[in-house]
Amino acid sequence: MSIELPGPIAHYFAADKGSDPASLAACFTPDGTVIDEGNTFVGREAIRQWLANASTQYAYTVEPFALAHDGGRIMVTSHLAGNFPGSPVDLRYLFALEGDLIAALEIVP
Repeated sequence: MSIELPGPIAHYFAADKGSDPASLAACFTPDGTVIDEGNTFVGREAIRQWLANASTQYAYTVEPFALAHDGGRIMVTSHLAGNFPGSPVDLRYLFALEGDLIAALEIVP
């Protein structure tokens, strides 16, 4: 099933699919945050490093399949599969947008 994602979120998933940490970090505001696996990454450089570490440690694919609004956030549910423990898994990506950029992202099971 194909869903239509808002521009900044579509850019995020395209950069993640291409394993391009710099392009992914550019999707965020300068002081954007990511919360993933209990860790918080603040700022574009920390976000770039977060993806760089994940993409060298694991090979994975992520396929968004559902979109909903959760208060002021946009929740995208995605199927994540790869060579990591517990694969495959469906995760919820909770995005807060600021204009054409992502201000915050929280990834939860």
